[in-house]
Amino acid sequence: MPYFIVVLGTAGSGKTTLTATISDYLSHLGLDTAIVNLDPAAENLQYGPDVDVRDYVNAREVMEKYSLGPNGSLIVSADLVAAKLSEISEEVGSLKANYIVIDTPGQLELFAFREVGPLIIRSLIGDQKAASLFLIDSVLAEDPFSLLSSLLLASSINLRIKLPQINVLNKVDLIEDSDVERIMGYMENTDDFIESLCSGGGEAAILWDRADLEALIPRLTVYELIPVSATNWMGVDELYAAIQRVVAGGEDYLTEEPSPIL
Repeated sequence: MPYFIVVLGTAGSGKTTLTATISDYLSHLGLDTAIVNLDPAAENLQYGPDVDVRDYVNAREVMEKYSLGPNGSLIVSADLVAAKLSEISEEVGSLKANYIVIDTPGQLELFAFREVGPLIIRSLIGDQKAASLFLIDSVLAEDPFSLLSSLLLASSINLRIKLPQINVLNKVDLIEDSDVERIMGYMENTDDFIESLCSGGGEAAILWDRADLEALIPRLTVYELIPVSATNWMGVDELYAAIQRVVAGGEDYLTEEPSPIL
């Protein structure tokens, strides 16, 4: 039976690129990989999906048919996808692969915070082993308050999707190595993180005092955060190892001796 990897993140966080990289990486390991595109509004994918939700629902066609704006079209499209879940789940179930990577829609808030998003994920995965990846844009995370916001969102998504979650500091090739080290240092030393937030001043200092942060930050940093570049494959080995710890207790798919792919 396949393992599922669900790629989540805000628009521009690099979901599609990382999905393609994960698929290529697993293929280089000699593992069969299939990709499911769940974004009915996707226009330029960097991979060839094995299951494409656009074959069932196309957001642009929905926009034109019902005279909707972009957000309205995405909401209606998600509901139409839910109506096609039986067919889509059957197509996903027919895939013969070791891993199935699910690329989710760009508008995260319209997917994850409406009931239809988690419903779609649960229907496709069923009782199979799965891990979700929440992508944090490293360029935004350079600012401590943006990093805090991203970690809060990551925690909220985990509550909604209800899968074992790995946080990914994505696109680290776009920032300095020293900034990557600083961000990762915040995750390991919460006192430094809290100090950087408290010394930031401005409106944030009014909304958050040290006692609030001392209660909150340790809970947000329990999630594993792995720095990755989907373009140069930096950190992909570590990401794969983290995924394996979730879905297979650290064992490689092949060494776990699963049912053969027919």
